[in-house]
Amino acid sequence: MPTSPIDLHAPYDDRVRTALANPHLKTALSRSTIRLSTARVNALSAVEGQRLRNQTRQMKEDVLRRLPELLEQFEANVIANGGQVHWARDAAEANRIILDIARQANVQKVVKAKSMATEEIHLNDALEAAGITPIETDLGEYIIQLAGEPPSHIVAPVVHKRLEDIAQLFQEKLDMPPTFDPEAMCSIARVKLRQEFLTAEMGVSGCNFGIAETGTVCIVTNEGNGRMTSTLPKVYVALMGIEKLVPTVEDAFLQFQALTRSSTGQQCSVYLSMTSGPRKVGDADGPSEFHVVLLDNGRSEMLARGYGEALLCIRCGACLNVCPVYREIGGHAYGSTYSGPIGAVISPLLPAPVTDSHKLPYASSLCGACRDACPVKIDLPRLLLDLRADAVEEGHTSWFDKQSMQGFLWAMQDRRRYEAAGKLGSFATQLLAALSGGTIKTLPPPLSGWTRSRNFPTLAKQSFREQWAARLDAKTARP
Repeated sequence: MPTSPIDLHAPYDDRVRTALANPHLKTALSRSTIRLSTARVNALSAVEGQRLRNQTRQMKEDVLRRLPELLEQFEANVIANGGQVHWARDAAEANRIILDIARQANVQKVVKAKSMATEEIHLNDALEAAGITPIETDLGEYIIQLAGEPPSHIVAPVVHKRLEDIAQLFQEKLDMPPTFDPEAMCSIARVKLRQEFLTAEMGVSGCNFGIAETGTVCIVTNEGNGRMTSTLPKVYVALMGIEKLVPTVEDAFLQFQALTRSSTGQQCSVYLSMTSGPRKVGDADGPSEFHVVLLDNGRSEMLARGYGEALLCIRCGACLNVCPVYREIGGHAYGSTYSGPIGAVISPLLPAPVTDSHKLPYASSLCGACRDACPVKIDLPRLLLDLRADAVEEGHTSWFDKQSMQGFLWAMQDRRRYEAAGKLGSFATQLLAALSGGTIKTLPPPLSGWTRSRNFPTLAKQSFREQWAARLDAKTARP
């Protein structure tokens, strides 16, 4: 049975319930995320992993401190190399710029390398509305395009689907003979995509990092589609978030190491494609036009609001792979381009937040596994707590939560009230346990959310203070 689709515009609670009701989703997620997480640990263990993380963070912090200067340096070098640079304040402006480039070149078909930035601005929808056909050429992105779905993972967009789901999709969309052979399925997709590369007038990609000192756009892939996207069509456009800069070539290879080891557990990816400008006289291949679209879309506002640390992210997906919440509900339940812990931070800060985006920071156990896995040591639990505080200040809290916190505050402000509440809680839980056969198996709403999956522990008959006082009394009474 194929995985059930999730309505991205439905309320957050409905999206989560749909995900949890899917009998195959958790299995598909666990297989992939555990494998990727294990590979990351092994890859970082093979080098001085902590030193790599420290150096990469220091470099990215330097980028944010010097962002205006580095952006101007990058722009000047792209122009000096023969390319063109465009500045987009938001998603609408970025789409308008790319559409203008396409119209001027009479583009009918666009081949796309994997890009979260183009997903963020919904470029495919804009192209289709203008009568231009976008073709995703990364295999995972191609699969979800055939399925009419967005990616569910930053690195592995089709992580939520099983082999059986993909086989059925290829039979329906590509007239593939029934088979579960991955090699045969890849061959079918390769044949289809090769024709798209040869007939497309424009290629579009994202940008893993741009090198300021050379004006070079770098894309990291494990398939040849990225390099074909940037070289075969006559026009090549790279959409780049303004934070995706590195100062020097040496910094680029530092981030490349952190990215490949943290995302897929590889020492290096199969391809690192670097484009500094259009094809020059004597070049064997390359585009006739090279455009870079620098995208803000809320990034400057993140810096201004104190969430600049989120812009250190290099989009490796490591935090998703270790997150216990993501492993249960997958990416589509977040309703946003970006999922997992980093998505729960970024999505509410984007100019066009998803439905119930204020609830995303609560999609975390705050266990800290994401912080430990992050190659640039982003303190994601702290950022999530800050967003929760923002949500409360904005009035996004239930009556029960508000009353509970006020009651907790009232009890904690006085020792006698605090001790009385402890005694009452101990008596109530001991009584409930006695009535339930020794353990508390059910509680009324909203506490029933806990007992649906585990028993509720009873509070101790004696508080720590009482136990400590009894211990001191016993010691004093000894002869």
